Amino acid sequence: MFNDIGPLELITLVVLAVLVFGPDKLPKVIQDVMRTIRKIREFSESAKQDIRSELGPEFKDFEFEDLNPKTFIRKQLDNDELGLKEIRNGFDLKKEMAEVTDAVHSTDTPSSSGGTSSGGTSGGRIDMTKKPEESDKDDRPPFDADAT
Repeated sequence: MFNDIGPLELITLVVLAVLVFGPDKLPKVIQDVMRTIRKIREFSESAKQDIRSELGPEFKDFEFEDLNPKTFIRKQLDNDELGLKEIRNGFDLKKEMAEVTDAVHSTDTPSSSGGTSSGGTSGGRIDMTKKPEESDKDDRPPFDADAT
């Protein structure tokens, strides 16, 4: 509940409580606060039980923490019915990226018997590292003023 409060903040709160309420009234204030917290917890538990009883037996394992979107998604992804664990375990992102990188960076060396085929390809593969050949500047389509 108070996971964010450090020791310095806790000491500051205690000193402030003593200064505001005084040492003689402080135990009574603490008892009242604890009684109020206990009543709020009992009220929320009874409300949860009422909701569960109204929902019926098909929601007997319903947890209100599942209404949090992060918890709901995490629970659904961990569910074995969808088969997502096999997909997640069978997919190795580093291996796939290494294969793609190797395919992109690999260059085929021309074989001694055949050489390269026309068009700058070897073995039916296109070399992505070579720049395309410059085409004639006159191959542009004619300008059409009505199209713009």
